[in-house]
Amino acid sequence: MKIVFLDARTVGDVPNLNQLAALGDLTLHADTQHDEVTQRIAGAEVVITNKVKVTREAMQNTPTLKLICVAATGTNNVDLEAAKSLGIEVKNVKGYSTDSVAQETFALLLALLNSTAYYDAYVKSGEYSQEKIFTHLGRPFWEINGKRFGILGLGEIGRQVARIAMAFGAEVVYFSASGQEYNVIYKRLELEEFLQTCDIVSIHAPLSAATENLIDYQRLALMKSTAVLLNTSRGGIVNEADLARALDEDMIAGAAIDVFTQEPISATHPYLQLTKKEKLILAPHIAWSSIEARTRLMHRVAENIEHYLAQ
Repeated sequence: MKIVFLDARTVGDVPNLNQLAALGDLTLHADTQHDEVTQRIAGAEVVITNKVKVTREAMQNTPTLKLICVAATGTNNVDLEAAKSLGIEVKNVKGYSTDSVAQETFALLLALLNSTAYYDAYVKSGEYSQEKIFTHLGRPFWEINGKRFGILGLGEIGRQVARIAMAFGAEVVYFSASGQEYNVIYKRLELEEFLQTCDIVSIHAPLSAATENLIDYQRLALMKSTAVLLNTSRGGIVNEADLARALDEDMIAGAAIDVFTQEPISATHPYLQLTKKEKLILAPHIAWSSIEARTRLMHRVAENIEHYLAQ
């Protein structure tokens, strides 16, 4: 059985890729361009993709194809309707990155609140060595304890972030863009009150018609001037030009962003043009990608192939 992984570089050097090799004749491509897909999957029974699009045309040109394994949760890069009509199974992986995303959410939050990079640079620059007192209070920070921590999207990751926020002593509330009511101890708020009263807003919702461009300039204007915004979910939920404008206008205190509408971002992206750069922390879509999460991901991809073979 021929197995082709179209963009293996997206999972990096994980220790269990040999699980895939044990299941068939495995070909790993670091990355694949759109016009290379059909040629590279020729003769394959199983195709693995993280972000490379598998179109109807590619499927129709590959009569051997029986299973598409998405090495991620979202399946928007596969033409699901075409796969169904052609009798090709599509399997994704859920829940592998919950702890990783939650941890990175707080890494970004704490780096933003505590000005970690600033203080590290201050000491290493030698300025601290010239101080007359033991401390330097160049950038004040506040505690999470006692603050209102808002979760936008209370799925598995959102609930894990909520648990950690409570451990810090925060009051956790949530907003559900889908309107779903959860059986949880956290108070559900409507969007206006949610944005107006939260000290921290952390986004953990899927990108959908209900969430696309949800956080725009008008809604950022509802937030406290001392509040911070975190997004480790999907870039399209936040209007990026509006957020850059709001930060430069001191509308909110800061933001930490791991996801973008287009990835990688362009060199002219609004976030890179920010005047008040210290108010924004950026990461290149890494929250999902702890070593453990990537290892779990590939283990479950292998399991999906094993289940297919057992049918």
